[in-house]
Amino acid sequence: IKAHPESLMMSYGYNPFWSEGAVKCPIYQSSTFVFKSAEEGKAFFEIAYGLRNPEEGEQLGLIYSRINNPNLQILEERLCLWDYAEEGAVFDSGMAAISTVFLEFLKYQDILLHSIPLYGGTMHFIEQIFPTYGIKNIAFTHLDTKETILKKIEGKEDKIKMIYIETPSNPTNTLIDIEMCKQVADYVEEKNGNRPIIVVDNTYLGPVFQHPIKHGADLVVYSATKFIGGHSDLIAGAVLGRKDLMQRVKTLRTFLGNMAGPWTGWLMMRSLETLKIRMETQANNAEKVAVFLKNHPKVDKVYYLNYIDEIFPGQGEIFKKQCISPGSMISFTIKGGEKEAFKFLNSLKLIKLAVSLGSTESLAEHPYTMTHIDVPEEEKKLAHITPAMIRLSIGVEHYEDLIKDISQALNF
Repeated sequence: IKAHPESLMMSYGYNPFWSEGAVKCPIYQSSTFVFKSAEEGKAFFEIAYGLRNPEEGEQLGLIYSRINNPNLQILEERLCLWDYAEEGAVFDSGMAAISTVFLEFLKYQDILLHSIPLYGGTMHFIEQIFPTYGIKNIAFTHLDTKETILKKIEGKEDKIKMIYIETPSNPTNTLIDIEMCKQVADYVEEKNGNRPIIVVDNTYLGPVFQHPIKHGADLVVYSATKFIGGHSDLIAGAVLGRKDLMQRVKTLRTFLGNMAGPWTGWLMMRSLETLKIRMETQANNAEKVAVFLKNHPKVDKVYYLNYIDEIFPGQGEIFKKQCISPGSMISFTIKGGEKEAFKFLNSLKLIKLAVSLGSTESLAEHPYTMTHIDVPEEEKKLAHITPAMIRLSIGVEHYEDLIKDISQALNF
């Protein structure tokens, strides 16, 4: 029967009778796999190394866990269901996923067109590592229209090979219109025949509350450590999208050797079974916390998607078009500065002071001096990242207890 993704997360891609009737997929803790014949081994390697395309109905067989593993293969198939992707690849961290995409599709003298703010690690890669490869970048913000972006790239269209965006952004929840980015890519293609690929970091809302491929993205990247893993007990990343692009990503992954291991893959399959109910609970909790913060006298601004239009006029339209829910990420500015922000953070009892996000437990951090410390001062200012800002990742605890904890921490 045709079923919803949350129904398929328990069984899709796995036959219990492959494993003595085990209802759950076991951990395939094996480095190598036996071929039925030398001819079969040859056929597998031809496909794995891109020497020929698979024939109709032919799939890449198991060779070696650096190339493929049953746990990762089943996991990747299940992840594709959420994002309406043709193919997926799982990595040993979010940065491994992002850097592999960059290294595969960007070469010397190419230009990356990207939104800001981005995750601090991504920005470090762009600003510190790209120059050593001769790769340039052009940044734009949520304030830029299609017209202003085209003006920024005027005369450089032939060098634009990728449009990379993070939406919603970390930590301010600003939105980038994916369909607008597709229009920019269409323009570049019309101008010189070169079509840049559109890559979306969907970590903040995905894969349940936003589906970038439906809006024109070619690839979606994740820190799967976050909502997909969801329990603060693993590090992983993922890339999903068009089959032709994913074959290139997977080939480079093979030679970089940065795929996730079978144990991580198994843990992520476990997490996918509760992904939707976790994210829905977190989102419901966040809505109540955001209302409390918005009405608190010591809070200045609340950066939450339900209120995004109040801080950034026009963003509400993108939210309605592109997002299914406001999710569970809230940033807010406390009246004062770093001193007051630190007082709040140091006073929390139930909510943990730690970076990361999307897990079952609620977390709080200080973007200005922690996750975004390496972002240049001018970009921080442009992105509204100030010493007074606190980022909350809301978990699955009872919302009343979260509000009590926030309330007592603000009582100074």
